[in-house]
Amino acid sequence: MIRLPGWLARPPILAADAPKGPGGPWGGGGGGSDGGEGGPRNPWSVPPSAKKGAAKPTALDEFLARAKRGVGGGPGGLPPLPTGNARTLWLIGVGVLVLVWIVFTSFHQIGPQQQGIVSYFGRYSETLSPGIRLTLPAPIVSVTKVDVGQVRTDDFPRDGTENLSLTGDANIIALAYSVRWNIQSPRDFAFQLSEPQGTVRDAAESAMRAVLATTTLNDAIGAGRTTIEARVQQVMQQMLDDYRSGVRVQGVSIKQATAPAALIDDFNAVTAAQQEAQGNLNNAKSYAQQVIAKAQGEATAFDKQYAQYKLSPEVTRRRMYYETMEAVMAKADKTLVEPNGVAPYLALPPGRKLAEPDVTATAPAQPQATAPATGAPR
Repeated sequence: MIRLPGWLARPPILAADAPKGPGGPWGGGGGGSDGGEGGPRNPWSVPPSAKKGAAKPTALDEFLARAKRGVGGGPGGLPPLPTGNARTLWLIGVGVLVLVWIVFTSFHQIGPQQQGIVSYFGRYSETLSPGIRLTLPAPIVSVTKVDVGQVRTDDFPRDGTENLSLTGDANIIALAYSVRWNIQSPRDFAFQLSEPQGTVRDAAESAMRAVLATTTLNDAIGAGRTTIEARVQQVMQQMLDDYRSGVRVQGVSIKQATAPAALIDDFNAVTAAQQEAQGNLNNAKSYAQQVIAKAQGEATAFDKQYAQYKLSPEVTRRRMYYETMEAVMAKADKTLVEPNGVAPYLALPPGRKLAEPDVTATAPAQPQATAPATGAPR
């Protein structure tokens, strides 16, 4: 048991049997402050019985005494406290804390999708595989757990604002896209870059703007998105490999590609005009194809007629003359007949509207009027 100096000894007030008060067992209600009988006694003074005999043990003294021989007082109690001075107790406590520290900093549990990066005084030492691994305690060795199986996704823009970019044909476009990536080399990811996630975001933005600078607006908002995504992934991976970042880009997805909000009305008007121009161009191409097809058909027919003309020129010439005159005079209200003795005017069907009668048409036939038409075949 530790003994305290006299001036730190237990005060009499903490004795096992405390004074009962002015009217206690130390003599009636009288007595002076020094224990005499000349007046009332001081309740805080040591009772006369305390001066004559030794003080009884307190509850603390009894607890320490029982602790020395074991709590519970028998074989089933806790082991007794070690005897000795305060220095010994402090050494034992420090030893227990050091042991706990070694246990908690030397054993490491690495998850199935994780790898542990071991650094010896801040320098890379080895990579731990999944499982329970044992290393030297901290701060000699530190272990950083890296999840290599998780596929991380970064969205652009992240704060909800417009992400404006300039295309190759000097147009502004608002983009919303995402990048998926994971950790391929935990060592490079932990030691080569000071801010790996920030570097990945910067590389993604730089690659997207570089690709859009060589892309037209129509490709960016139309069917060229797949090509843009593949090119951005390739450029981004090349940049991260040059940095030795240990990152593998899994894919790039363009979610939205539209005009800025301030120009959306003008953009829609331009789009409608482009669609109308494309429709007119398609109609013109269709009409041109029809005209060309008709011309080719006529040319083919002419070639056939020329082949027949070479075989029998006279018959072919007369047939062509009759066919031409029939086509020309089909809509006329007059009919001209060459032989003599035939009336030059013939009545047309009653359902056909006739023009005003021509006086010369009803005049008697003259020899010069019945002459063959100019240019008729002989």
